[in-house]
Formats: sequence, structure tokens, C-alpha cells
Amino acid sequence: MTMASPRRSLQKRPDRESATPSDSIAVRFLRPGDVEALITLEKAKWDQDQAADRTELAARIQAYPRLSIGAFETGGTALASLFMKPITTEELDSAATWADCARVGTPPPDATGSLFGISLSSVDADAVTAIFEFFWPHALKHGWRDIYLGSPMPGLRAWKRTHPNIPADVYMREKRHGFPRDPQLRYYHNKGFKEIVACKPGYFPHAASLHYGAVLRGHIPLSAGAPLWRLVPLPWLQWMRRLLFRLV
Repeated sequence: MTMASPRRSLQKRPDRESATPSDSIAVRFLRPGDVEALITLEKAKWDQDQAADRTELAARIQAYPRLSIGAFETGGTALASLFMKPITTEELDSAATWADCARVGTPPPDATGSLFGISLSSVDADAVTAIFEFFWPHALKHGWRDIYLGSPMPGLRAWKRTHPNIPADVYMREKRHGFPRDPQLRYYHNKGFKEIVACKPGYFPHAASLHYGAVLRGHIPLSAGAPLWRLVPLPWLQWMRRLLFRLV
């Protein structure tokens, strides 16, 4: 399961097939000292107006240290980063834009089992897999149940040319062979974000999506047993991580 800032979901360059052996990828929670390596990753992956700056990255790490994760090569080069934050369904429903959901300054909710995916940056497909394998045991131990994200719909503009009077919500829910019609929604569906929650106009600047955003939800595997997982030692859950990833 992967997620990205809606304005960053359509990446400047696709992830390369991994040239890094999976056993040489180190995954851990991010620290303030990682910001420079993360800046290099942002510049490699995103256009200038899309990349997070030092202040944004440092603020995320400080606010959500156990929800900020990075994958690195042995020499310290950042291959992927993932940033999330806690969110309530009330906050999600009332948010008019992606920025309302992703804003770091809001105090974390005291009681919620939900997360919002702020951003995912990556240049290596195996590094993304490694990040989620790392996170699932921690998610179960903490009691997280699901992850929301905002996604663009890059096929919407072309679709509206031939369907000018049909609401965007219809396109968002349209399927082909059991999968979403839109390529970005189909990508997220294949990564575990199978539930479409809402279609929001003016959600973020994205011309191909006519500035609409789709709010998606993905369930954390086996999270229904949350009370039990809190009692299970973390090393046991980590031993199960590859099974958890296959369940997504």
C-alpha cells in the first residue's frame, strides 16, 4: 500500500526497478539529521514546486516521529520516505482541501485509529515495499486500523470532454474489469486503497483532475484484532511482517 501527497501523486519520474539488494535497504523512523538526505530525494523525485522543503520535512518529523519512516542505502542515500499523521473521521469529513488534512500544526487527536497519508517519495520500488513491511507491525502494536489519502484523478479532464454534463463522482466510481477506470485510482486500488470515500471539488491544484480529489481508504491488515495485537510482543509482529504485506 502506498500513498502520496495529492499534488505529488503523479511523480516526475516513476520508481526504478530496484538495483539495491533488499537486504541492504535499511528502514527506520526518521530523525532530524535525515533532512538533508530527504531533500536530495525530493529533488530527484519531484519538480521544484512539488518538492517539500527543509522546514516542512523537519516539522513532520518533529510532530510525528513514529509516523515518519525512511528507507536508505547502506551509504546513507535516501531511497524512500513516508509521512503520516493521525486524523479523525470528523476532521476528514470537514476538510475542504488536502492541505486541511495534511496540516502539521493541528494537535494529534487523543483517540483515533485512523491515519492520513501526507506524502510518499521514492526512487526505488523495493524500498517502498520495505517501508510498509516495517510499518505494519508498528501499526498493529499501536492500534492503527486504517489509512486515508487524497488522490488526483488524472483521467477526469479527458473524460469530461465527452461527458460534460455528468458529475465527476460518476467518473471516480466507474470501473473497468472490476478496477477503477482512472489510472491513479487503479494504482492505489492495487496497493490496498480499495474504498472510495468521497469526491471533493477544489481539493488541490491539479489541472488534469480539474482540481478534484478522491479521498480513499485502505485497511491495515489484521487490524480488526487491535486489542490482541497490543499484547503481542513487537518482535513477534515483526516476524509476521511479510505475511502482513501479502494480505494488503
